[in-house]
Amino acid sequence: MPTPEELADLLARCALNDHRAFERLYQHCSAQLYGLVMRIVRDEQLARDVLQDGFVRIWDRAGDFRPELASPTTWMGSIMRNRAIDVLRRRRASPIVPDLQPEELHWLEDPTTEPQHESVQRDRDQRALRICLQALNENQRQVIALAYFRGMTHEELANHVGAPLGTVKSWVRRGLLQLRACLNQL
Repeated sequence: MPTPEELADLLARCALNDHRAFERLYQHCSAQLYGLVMRIVRDEQLARDVLQDGFVRIWDRAGDFRPELASPTTWMGSIMRNRAIDVLRRRRASPIVPDLQPEELHWLEDPTTEPQHESVQRDRDQRALRICLQALNENQRQVIALAYFRGMTHEELANHVGAPLGTVKSWVRRGLLQLRACLNQL
């Protein structure tokens, strides 16, 4: 895997319509981005379609990349995640509960550009979030995970879990309030 600086350079060259740079960017990042998309959509053909659409978006928006705001993998991963969620919303599919854990997304982070104290703080934050998520009841944890990782609306959540809309809204609201309170205590 190239360094973040090399990936940023490839993105900059893509912004200048350098097709070879885009080809190299695809070769270096497509497998990881496909894995991210596949975890969200859980369908091989759909994941390939999202990956292709996402790379078109990366090509079109390469000039918008700002290395001071995010690492190249984080920026591209966000594009892919958003494309996957958009596709799921359009299809109104009923995906299964996501199995993603924060540590599974480690490749989106770029520890080489992060000062040591930020890395330590990020690790503490991830541990605190895991602890607080475990404190939620199963319904709250499930709807919050589906809303975040699948981008599901309240209505979609209600249909997916087979609960009334008001109940689902309460689970989300109470779960988020409980997360906030828990995180403020840690």
